[in-house]
Amino acid sequence: MVRTLIGGVLVLVVSMGVGRFAFTPILPAMQAATGLGTDAAGLLASLNYLGYFLGALGVGLVPQGAARTAVFRTALIASVTSTAGMGFTDDLTAWAVLRFVSGLASAGLFILGIAMTLDALARAGRESWTGWLYTGVGLGIASSGLFVAVMGDRLGWRGDWLWLGLACLGFGTLSWLWVSDPPREPGHTAARSMPAPTLRPSAPMILLTLAYFLEGAGYIVTGTFLVAILKTMPETAPLGAAAWMVTGLAAMPSGIVWAAAGRRLGLWRALILAHVVQTVGILLPITGSPAAALLSAVLFGGTFVGIVTLSFTLGRHLSGGASARVIGALTAVYGLEQIIGPVPAGLVVARTGSFDSALLGAAAAVLAGALLLAAGAWMAGRHDPAAVALGAGRG
Repeated sequence: MVRTLIGGVLVLVVSMGVGRFAFTPILPAMQAATGLGTDAAGLLASLNYLGYFLGALGVGLVPQGAARTAVFRTALIASVTSTAGMGFTDDLTAWAVLRFVSGLASAGLFILGIAMTLDALARAGRESWTGWLYTGVGLGIASSGLFVAVMGDRLGWRGDWLWLGLACLGFGTLSWLWVSDPPREPGHTAARSMPAPTLRPSAPMILLTLAYFLEGAGYIVTGTFLVAILKTMPETAPLGAAAWMVTGLAAMPSGIVWAAAGRRLGLWRALILAHVVQTVGILLPITGSPAAALLSAVLFGGTFVGIVTLSFTLGRHLSGGASARVIGALTAVYGLEQIIGPVPAGLVVARTGSFDSALLGAAAAVLAGALLLAAGAWMAGRHDPAAVALGAGRG
């Protein structure tokens, strides 16, 4: 069972740490060597998120058993290939196709890998281990950031992509061997025929969904451009790749830390606090201070995985048990705004020559999400005073 958990963690390293986010620390070198503009970089990021969005919609239809394992392994091959492929060309159209395929593959790996790992842990009575699974996101970000910081100047941007693709091949091989679905049980079809809980679109649930949409808009600007932002300022330029490594290290325990905050403060309050902390983290690079840049990386990395964790947990509470449907809805709106967000941010930077306006807009979106959550907590409290402290005191 330890191997299964490790395999699941490595899935997140490949799918999120490299497949989705290695683009961030490599981007400045790609721009310097090829003349890639910020507007075009934003387009490439959006195509990756479009692939992820469409992939997330598709893999939800894959049945358990051999089919799920086959799609998962196909996604592993596609992820390794599309990562390494970035180093073989400098054609924008080819990059666009590769980033889109990488997004599709990341969705398949992330959703199916997590599902199969969690199912295996549940069958073994090891549900208490599940919190460690999400450390793979931060581990992947930190590892790719460290690799680019140490080897980027020696290998160049092409070498970065090729060697990361080779690393993903190694990690993916272990995940291929250790993560899979067992054959479907005879009672599986009957179990699936049971009616699913109804997702009740209450006002608090709608406000949570809107806040999550805005979080997707705000976080993705920093998630795409953080290293490029720091590289544009002389004071922070040396910290660019290192800051991304710090982001990953801070993200590793984020889900566990914020889940504990939810139990202590209540889910609504913890989620509002996480939004406010992230808002501060998004704004700090505007100061141009190296210390502020590192603190920004800590606050940003330390909140975005936690916000996902808290939002899913709160959504399950508000939906009356319709877990799969509410997670699907939240993932859809989150992914949709990630598709949209990088493009206008890139255009604004290309026009103004500064990231300040893009960061202000991103921070405003996340803070607006916090205000919507405050309204949701107030509405929930009107009907049930204990609802504001939802989750507080639970182990």
